[in-house]
Amino acid sequence: MATLDDLRRTADVLPGSEERATTGGAAWFVRGKLYAWECHPWPSVPADMRAIIATELVVGVKIADPIDALALREMAPDVFLGTTTPWGEPKVAFRMAAIDDDHLAELVTEAWRVQAPRYLRREWDAAGAW
Repeated sequence: MATLDDLRRTADVLPGSEERATTGGAAWFVRGKLYAWECHPWPSVPADMRAIIATELVVGVKIADPIDALALREMAPDVFLGTTTPWGEPKVAFRMAAIDDDHLAELVTEAWRVQAPRYLRREWDAAGAW
């Protein structure tokens, strides 16, 4: 079972990444662009998703392609939730209790890559960290 501390460990080593407290919980940004966040049961979230988010830890991440988000949801519907809000696509939300640490690190790193400027991606790749 992955935790926010596991997410923090991954995000902390990504160049330009910073954690901020938001009204919905913790969120991670790279150069001002959101790439991962703790989901909150806002009234705008569909009722079925809101019920899940209200009872367990759910995290959202940016995804490079809407097809990738759809594939994740179809391959593991018990882990990946449907769309939580219509804006900010493509993205995917997932249950932290149902994801392993390696998959979490991959999702967070890829979300960072989607939002990070090219020079930071080059820095990360040159370091051989991925």
